[in-house]
Amino acid sequence: MKRIKVFVLYGIGMLAFLIFSHVIINVSLESSYQKLGRKDALSQVSIYQAEATAVNGRIKGKITNREENPLNAKYLRFDLYSPRDVLMGTKYIDISDLEVNEEKDIEMYFKLDNVDYYQVSETDEKTENEIELLPHDLSRREIVVATLLTVLLLG
Repeated sequence: MKRIKVFVLYGIGMLAFLIFSHVIINVSLESSYQKLGRKDALSQVSIYQAEATAVNGRIKGKITNREENPLNAKYLRFDLYSPRDVLMGTKYIDISDLEVNEEKDIEMYFKLDNVDYYQVSETDEKTENEIELLPHDLSRREIVVATLLTVLLLG
């Protein structure tokens, strides 16, 4: 009976450590994101989340092709700049099939160092090399698996 109590206590301790590490990792990852500045006046693009860390970032928003002020170009160009105004990368979003009064969601995850602000503009052609976007942000399951692997490797 005493041995079972020890195993139950070890199990509870491991579970508490897993929950604690999960919470701490999520809090530290989210707190490392800083808001990105925006230097344009394109009213058809509304961004509700633009954040970056020292190595990656995310931009989420919505494109609205309004009847009174339509988008006439084929692409929206997102230029990402460093604090010293150096162009770090460019991403194009195809809007050629966007109808009048239609909305399109934007969700971009990128891996660039020290991005400080972005600028959105309309263009008809892709002129530069485009950055590769990350497929998605890390999910909670991926963070837990990475934490477990780290604990196993270090333990």
